[in-house]
Amino acid sequence: MNSKLITCCLLVVVILFGTLSAPVFATTKEEACKGVQITGGNCQDPANQTRTESLVQNIVNVLSVFVGIVATIMIMVGGFKYITSQGDSGNISGAKNTILYAIVGLVVVVFAQIIVRFVISKI
Repeated sequence: MNSKLITCCLLVVVILFGTLSAPVFATTKEEACKGVQITGGNCQDPANQTRTESLVQNIVNVLSVFVGIVATIMIMVGGFKYITSQGDSGNISGAKNTILYAIVGLVVVVFAQIIVRFVISKI
């Protein structure tokens, strides 16, 4: 009963954080391009991109979102396992490994995004 309550609370927190993001509106295209360039992106007109470039970017973006969601859930699962380990060293090490591997997965996704954007911008 208690674990079901904690699971429901975690689910509510995840849903709230996922839906409470505030939209940002730029007034002109130049302002939007400045914001994109600050983050290291480019502000190309989509018509200038080839179909292959846009396909690769779309695939990497979708995979990145999926892996990001899974890694975030796994960090929460690892934290839950860590909290409920009751001092058992085997459970603690398993929980730490879950959190560590989820963070490594997030880092790999970030670097994959950077590498793909770099390669596409140079092609």
